[in-house]
Amino acid sequence: MLRDKFPILGEKVYNRQLVYLDNAATTQKPVQVLDAIGYAYTHFNANIHRGVHYLSRIATEEHEKSRLEVANFINAKSAKEIIFTKGTTDSINMLAFAFGEGYINEGDEIIVSQMEHHSNIVPWQMLCERKKAHLKVIPLTDDYTLDIKAFEQLITEKTKLVSVAHVGNVLGVENPVEQIITIAHRYAIPVLVDAAQSIARLKTDVQSLDCDFLAFSGHKVYGPTGIGVLYGKEKWLEALPPVEGGGEMIEHVSFGKTTFNTLPYKYEAGTPDFIGSFALAEALRFVRQTDIETISSHEQNLTRLMLEQLQDIKGVKVYANKATVPCGVVSFNVYSNGKLIHPFDVGVLLDHQGVAVRTGHHCAQPLMEVLGVPGTVRASVALYNDEGDIDIFVSALKKAVEMLV
Repeated sequence: MLRDKFPILGEKVYNRQLVYLDNAATTQKPVQVLDAIGYAYTHFNANIHRGVHYLSRIATEEHEKSRLEVANFINAKSAKEIIFTKGTTDSINMLAFAFGEGYINEGDEIIVSQMEHHSNIVPWQMLCERKKAHLKVIPLTDDYTLDIKAFEQLITEKTKLVSVAHVGNVLGVENPVEQIITIAHRYAIPVLVDAAQSIARLKTDVQSLDCDFLAFSGHKVYGPTGIGVLYGKEKWLEALPPVEGGGEMIEHVSFGKTTFNTLPYKYEAGTPDFIGSFALAEALRFVRQTDIETISSHEQNLTRLMLEQLQDIKGVKVYANKATVPCGVVSFNVYSNGKLIHPFDVGVLLDHQGVAVRTGHHCAQPLMEVLGVPGTVRASVALYNDEGDIDIFVSALKKAVEMLV
């Protein structure tokens, strides 16, 4: 069975079998990825790029092969367009600084959406504060989708960048990023796609999307923590300034002047996480072998089943577009006589029955304001979940509701 490849799923929680439904926060790791980490440390642990000895050469080769694996996975034109980072948040912060230094002036505008994760809001706010620029927000419609007509009306001659999530981390809505990119490019505006929630469940083709930038985290796609990717079209990465200074990102250093390295090293100061990149490549191979379309179909079936069963529980309100099935994520709350039961209380009762879910504002407080709640309970599936997990979750939730309502 596929789930047998994930050792942690055999763990017991409060003497109950673990049912892990917090995959939007982080995914568990298959044996191949765990083994890759150990293999790298025991066979080629040496600083890369600058060493002439055998271990350093092997580490360098594996790191660069991993970069090519990432490029192939998202169909980038070149491995030079792949920058290794610490994760999605780091990638967006890097771009916010580089793009801000190179292209944002007082009075300019950046557009995000109402459903963004804080990591795709705060870096742009900080940039706007530094540059005296303006942050504009695409509103949601009543069915929790982005208002595309309103988006186009937000664009002015001062708009310099659009940054949106491919899939919302709370509502699981797949945003029409291709349409957004097409509209933005009509006005010569570049677009960043936050692929943190989509990378593990939707086919990602940056050339087909024609996005200018894309960011994702390794830990969201069955890889290790602390490694992520910023993709950028070569023309942009060549034009933007470096973000951090130090070893590797330089061509020549003197006290009078420093010149910078070629892509992608211009953006990778210091010793990179070559162990993480090696394990990330293994995770992407695992996803590719499992087949992303098979994963997507499996997760949609589980999400549909979850939605159907939640409808039968009195007091449960689900936040979802009724016309579509969310991408692997279901957010809901429990009410008693019209009064909200705090999501934390629901989460604790589920946890004590062996079911792991996420509670709170999910780093999306502006969206919570739109929903009119302080937070939600979020259950999110992955390729290793099955119908039995959904049944256990629903049964546990019914018991929790009985106790709380």
